[in-house]
Amino acid sequence: MLGDFVILRHGQSTWNQSNLFTGWHDVPLTAQGEAEATAAGVAMAQSGLVFDASHTSVLTRAVVTQHLALTAMGQVWLPVQRSWKLNERHYGALQGLDKKATTAQHGDAQTKIWRRSFDIAPPPVDSLSPEHPANDARYRYVAPSDLPASECLKDVVARVIPYFRQQVLPQLQAGKTVLMTAHGNSLRALVMFLENISETEISELNIPTGVPRLYALQDDLSVKSAHYLGDADAIAAATDAVARQATRQP
Repeated sequence: MLGDFVILRHGQSTWNQSNLFTGWHDVPLTAQGEAEATAAGVAMAQSGLVFDASHTSVLTRAVVTQHLALTAMGQVWLPVQRSWKLNERHYGALQGLDKKATTAQHGDAQTKIWRRSFDIAPPPVDSLSPEHPANDARYRYVAPSDLPASECLKDVVARVIPYFRQQVLPQLQAGKTVLMTAHGNSLRALVMFLENISETEISELNIPTGVPRLYALQDDLSVKSAHYLGDADAIAAATDAVARQATRQP
């Protein structure tokens, strides 16, 4: 059997709190998000987890979440590998827009297509826009052709799964326990792969912020077990909150 593998979505960010499409826009955690990150670390420590390797995106909300979680575990010294390939999905021209206002303007069906369809991306941003990653110094060494102006989940799968196979899987095969802290859509892409979820079913998957999910994987990558760590009622409430973000009801 492979080493244990934990995925963790970052804690609540300021744009999560404001219900805005965030994507690659870099925003900090809220006080609640920081508390979620620390609570995630406590839950992992109480489960007896000791990590050998860790991975994050290059977005602050994921980097800080992992730092706070590892601090709570007494493992802040753990080496961290960061990659833009674990970034959130780029929401194109939607980045910075209010989700409920977008739904009110374009309708439930169109907004759901932009948010959750597997292979339809939102309208792209212009290459001169501050929302285009070519204008962000942290991507200055990434080939311009690799930087997205907008993405659908299929595009995220195309970067996350090769990263997992090339960087994470060898660590798991060596028996190491690995933590990956990332984002709603980059983790949805990975869960889709690991749990063999169809392109249709993946639209209904919601990953709560700040809740670790522990996987035990077989050598062939089939899932022996997978479950969230923490209080079941709180996890259900957090998952439901994600599902209601773009709806017009409170």
